[in-house]
Amino acid sequence: MSSRNSLLLLVAVALGAACTEPASLTGAGATFPFPLYSRWMSDYAAQKKVQINYQSIGSGGGVKQISEQTVDFGASDGPMSDKELAAAKGGAILHIPMVLGAVAIAYNLAEVSDTLKFDSDVIADIFLGKITKWNDARLAALNPGVKLPAMDITTVHRSDGSGTTYVFTDYLSTVSAAWADTAGSGPGKGKDVSWPVGLGGQGNEQVAGTVKQTPGSVGYIETVYALQNHSPVGKVKNQAGNFVAPNQASIMAAAAEAVAALGPDTDYRVSIVNAPGADAYPIASFTWLLVYKQQTDATKGRALVDFMKWAVTEGQTQASELHYGPLPESMRTALLKRIESIILP
Repeated sequence: MSSRNSLLLLVAVALGAACTEPASLTGAGATFPFPLYSRWMSDYAAQKKVQINYQSIGSGGGVKQISEQTVDFGASDGPMSDKELAAAKGGAILHIPMVLGAVAIAYNLAEVSDTLKFDSDVIADIFLGKITKWNDARLAALNPGVKLPAMDITTVHRSDGSGTTYVFTDYLSTVSAAWADTAGSGPGKGKDVSWPVGLGGQGNEQVAGTVKQTPGSVGYIETVYALQNHSPVGKVKNQAGNFVAPNQASIMAAAAEAVAALGPDTDYRVSIVNAPGADAYPIASFTWLLVYKQQTDATKGRALVDFMKWAVTEGQTQASELHYGPLPESMRTALLKRIESIILP
């Protein structure tokens, strides 16, 4: 082949590659599923050559950015409110469940080797600042035989708009009248609430780190972050009266009844806190991708659809490996139809 023909071939190959360059996507939001999303996006890029840049900035940031159309998708562990949906600049937003997770009660008590037990009233009063010592009589009654230290309790909470906070406060508002009483001193439910006491941290990462570094502390974090930091986590008394640890089986048990009740037209903004069932962990949740039903860019829209279809099918295996709860099989067919309903230009 002549040098001229070789040059023409190289130009043609380069032009062809440019014409078939796969779309890149940007997203932002929840820290709760970030360990899984990071794995997904790395593996997906290797398989499909689609680069996905995800910023783990908290669910509040994810809702804001998708609403302002500054990202291709948002991510949140707290569903958008009707008011937030109405304010979104790009029209109707779909909530696509990606995986199940749990909020763990992580603590730092080096002298206690037993797994501590908590019930809803004790958790609420710890974070309300009403229970201030680890050897409080109510904690001792839940943990007979455990030598609890006479240490001050330091609570640690999220300081940013957080889906993890939404799940935790959704649970507390469901089980504690004092917490739900926003007309009184109750913080109520939301991605960002007014905390009566405690230290604040950005993201699950910083809350987990603060708990690990602060003797006598207790915080609420996504279970994977507790495992990564080797922090002990408590068992929480569920609606059936059983003390349950957050793990894949108990997370999936929490979702079972809600999933069975889902209809074909559901919008998937479903809470599964304080779920019935002997084995259900009571502080569990779906986590969602937030996407516009009407896409404005055909290439990006198709790439987003394909990624979500991969995530709710092949990607669920990785969910199990990273200690999240995979979506029940019964949901996946309906979710694929919901994803396919996204309108491309």
